[in-house]
Amino acid sequence: MAIHRGATPLAPVAWNRDSQAPERAAPDVRIGVLSLQGDFLEHEISLRRLGADPVEVRLPRDLDTVDALIIPGGESTTMAHLLDLHALREPLQRRARQGMPVWGTCAGMILLAQALTDERPLPLGLMDIIVDRNAYGRQLQSFESELTVPALGDEPIPAVFIRAPALVSMGQGVETLAALPDGSAVAVQQGNVLATSFHPELTTDVRFHRYFLEMAALALERTGAR
Repeated sequence: MAIHRGATPLAPVAWNRDSQAPERAAPDVRIGVLSLQGDFLEHEISLRRLGADPVEVRLPRDLDTVDALIIPGGESTTMAHLLDLHALREPLQRRARQGMPVWGTCAGMILLAQALTDERPLPLGLMDIIVDRNAYGRQLQSFESELTVPALGDEPIPAVFIRAPALVSMGQGVETLAALPDGSAVAVQQGNVLATSFHPELTTDVRFHRYFLEMAALALERTGAR
């Protein structure tokens, strides 16, 4: 798949590591971040900017303590291996199928898929999508783009694509939240499962993280579980 011509080369990302006042109080939900490998710390920084106190999930007992889970970008094959090594695959699948919100970014999208165009890794099968790993090229072909995301307001979202996966197909129950100018979907949702082929955590824009917090709060309100 070719990179769309409106994309700009990847520039250094200026997300802010400094502590600062939250943009607003976060809903009373416990958001877990899968912390086996990848850029989980960047997700934690974004969540803290919204007033949330993220939980690092490495073992099944950690997963038991959270209301929602983010699967970060990283190396999908390594992450899948570590999921199995730490006995997290089955409890994660079970919780998601029971309604726990899950959001996967980049490698996280690959793991959420029903199937891949590659033979590995074995995905979790939590979203009715088929994904092509590294569809947008190698590291040097990474790029940034501005995306229109109606669910998040009128102002475009900055999106960072690094060895990004692409959606080959998706089922009727999958909603497109954002697409590139050529029409390729890059942010999708199916019920309680959200996936982005780019990295919102590598920018200072926290609207996707706020959206996921609100998904988690609504799910908790519906189930009353805690």
